[in-house]
Formats: sequence, C-alpha cells, structure tokens
Amino acid sequence: MTTISAASAAAPVAVPKNNKRITNGWTMYDWANSVYPLVITSSIFPIYWSGVVKSITHSDSGKSPVDFLGLQVPGSSLLTYAISAAFLLIALLSPFLTSLADYSGRKKLFLQFFCYLGAASCAGLYFFTDSTLTASTFVFIAATVGFSGSIVFYNSYLPDIASEDQYDRLSARGFSMGYIGSVILLVICLVINQFHDAVGVSQGQAARLSFLLTGLWWAGFAQIPFFTLPKDPGRAFGASSGDSGWVLNGFRELAKVWNQLQHLPNLKKFLLAYFTYNMGVQTVMYVATLFGTDELHLDDSSLIITILLLQVVAILGAYLFARLSEAIGNTRALSWSVVIWALICIAGYFVQAGWSFYALASVIGLTMGGIQSLSRSTYSKIIPENTPNTASFFSFFDVTEKLSIVIGTAVFGVIAQITGSMRYSILALIVFFILGLFFLLRLRGRKLREVNEADPQLATGLSYDR
Repeated sequence: MTTISAASAAAPVAVPKNNKRITNGWTMYDWANSVYPLVITSSIFPIYWSGVVKSITHSDSGKSPVDFLGLQVPGSSLLTYAISAAFLLIALLSPFLTSLADYSGRKKLFLQFFCYLGAASCAGLYFFTDSTLTASTFVFIAATVGFSGSIVFYNSYLPDIASEDQYDRLSARGFSMGYIGSVILLVICLVINQFHDAVGVSQGQAARLSFLLTGLWWAGFAQIPFFTLPKDPGRAFGASSGDSGWVLNGFRELAKVWNQLQHLPNLKKFLLAYFTYNMGVQTVMYVATLFGTDELHLDDSSLIITILLLQVVAILGAYLFARLSEAIGNTRALSWSVVIWALICIAGYFVQAGWSFYALASVIGLTMGGIQSLSRSTYSKIIPENTPNTASFFSFFDVTEKLSIVIGTAVFGVIAQITGSMRYSILALIVFFILGLFFLLRLRGRKLREVNEADPQLATGLSYDR
C-alpha cells in the first residue's frame, strides 16, 4: 500500500491574514458557484423539471406520478428526494475526505475536484429531455454533490485567511458576491429564454442552454480563487515501513478531530442548533419555486421576478446581520433571524399569489442572506484558533448542514405526498425553528471559543458572546 512518510510531510505554510488579494479571490468562488443554487436549485431548472413532468404525464400538474426505476413517484416529490439523496451521499463522504485533505495538505485539490464535478454535471443537464428523466435525475444528484462537496473546502479557508474580527464581514461579502454574480447569469439566461426565437432555439433548448452556461460560468470564474488561494503545501507520498497507509491516516485525522470535538461543548451546542434551524431554512430555499409553481400556480415570469427579488434583498440581509452581530453578538443576531423564519412558516401557510407572496419573498431574502452568512462566521469563531484541521472541523459543519437538508426536504416531501398540499409541509417546518431557537439560547452569554481541556494550546478562550 502507498504510504506517507512522516519525515517528508510538509510543514504548515503561514498564510497572511486579511490579504486583499487572497480574500478577494476567496469571495470569487461564491461568485462562481452561486449560479448553481440560483439557476439549478431555485429558478430555471425546477420550472423546466415541472414542465418535463407535465409533458411526460400529459397533465397540468407537476405533482403527477412519474416512473422512476419502476416506482411511481409524484414529480415534485421526486425532485425533493433527489436533493435528499445527494446531500446524504456527501454527508457520508465529507468527514473522511476533509480529514484526508487536511492530512495530505491538498485542500485546494479537493475543492477543484468537486467544483469540476458539479460544473460538468450542470453542463450535462443540457441533455435533460422527456426521455432522459431517470438519467438526468442522477446527473442532477451529481451536480448537487459537486456543489455541496466543494462548499466545505471553500468555507474552511475563512479562518485561514482572515482574522476573527473580519469573519462576519468577509463571510457576508462572500455571500453578497455570490448573489450578485448569480443574478447576472440569471439575467443572461432569462434574455435567452425570453428571446429564444431570435437566438434560433426552442423554449426547451433555451432552458437547457441555461444549464450549460451555468457549468461554464462556475468552472470559468472558479479559476480566480484557484489562482489566488494559497497553494497546497502537500505531503510527499512514498514508502516507509514505519508509516500507515494514507487512507488509514485519513481516518486517524478524523478520529483526532472527533476527539477534540468531545472537549468543546459550545461547538457541539452550536452544531445542534444549526442542525435544527437549518432544516427549515434550506428546505424553504430548495422548495420555494416548486411551491410557487405547483401550489400557488404562479406563471414563470412571476416566479423569476420573485427569485431576482430574493437575491437582491439577500445582499442587504447579509450585511445587515453582519452589522447586527457586531452590535448585539452572534447568537443573539442568529436568534432574531430564527424567530423571523418561524413567522415565515406561519405566513407561508396562508400566503396567496399576489402582493402577499412578494412581501413574504422579500422577508425570506432578507433573512436568507443573513442567517447563512452569520452561521458560517459564527462557526469560524467557535472552532479552535490556529487549528491545522480547518477542513476537518468544517466537515462537521457541512455534515450537519447536509443531514438537515436530507431530513428537512424528506419531511417536506412526505407531508406533501400524504396531505396533497405543500402548505402543511411549510407549516410543519416551524417545529425546526422553535428547536433551533431553544438550542441557540443555551449559548447566550458564553465564550464562543473554548479552551480544549484535552489540548489547551488549540484554543485561547476568546470572544464572549452576548
């Protein structure tokens, strides 16, 4: 078996904090990959998916059953189940891959791999037609795995490249760059879809061309962070009779971080809170378009306007909650955002097409940017300071997120399938926010970053929250 020689392991490379070239380059990955959640998750792809289901079933409802591997599954539920399957897969792989990346010193390499997997799969959705539903479902799953897999390595750079006092603002800037970049591509795609006759393609081809452009945009702009982020220090691979194989060392690195986690109760409490409230947040984001098409029966133009509104307002929300956290503390700011999300669930049960829907979408956009950005920066403040295992620590954050999406979207799909209405599914999500708020309140007034009793040198006990 190939082994790693301890003697040849590269020493950690000191990365300058708050270097503008590096931090600006880092935010450009948000610019690059955020086209996936906007074009594929939230806008053109779900609309196209619903249209394919209607075409296959010859019905007016995207909820009509379709054949998938011999099973009859409602079309809208199949999409939520595909999302759940993708995130379950990456949740199982992420801890091992991140520990391996930390041990081997090849974090950027893993980031690149998942980036190209996701981008290529998005481009592959160009071939999604009525006759390729089953195959395209697996391509969609691969695109989702690529997106979610790359995020954990991207997020883990935050504590490496910035000082703690800059976490909130840099995280907010990253999300804002993502919202801006994704809106630009979406507008381009909308122009192509609106004037498809002038371009010389059909309406369906215009939609599929949007998927191809998403993959090209993602892979193309990702070259900026790949060029500016610190090079992988790497470890030399060679034979050494005294060393274990690199696979075993990956598991050992994971066990090491897991052991550290046992001595950091605040980190575990935050992950529990994040797990519960994120089940609601991510589920709403992933099913919002399907809710608009299949429950409210909104036309495509109304949905697209709503999605653009969400992105623009989310930019403001990311910065607003970053400033709010500076004024009242991270957990208190997060608690307020969770309360707003709980109210969103109640409003979602009663919302109708028209001004109330646009008002609700504005509130969702405002809190969507804030809660995502602040969750990432808060976690960066809790993990041990100067740890060499940032990717491994962020894998637990990532697994928590992915498992919450698996459960949240699955619960949503099951309730919608049983009741025949997505309104009951939206209302049920309030339970997740109530639990998330309860767990967040347990962190109030505590030091976010703790001293690890097993290894006191890994943390300094900084940053009291209010």
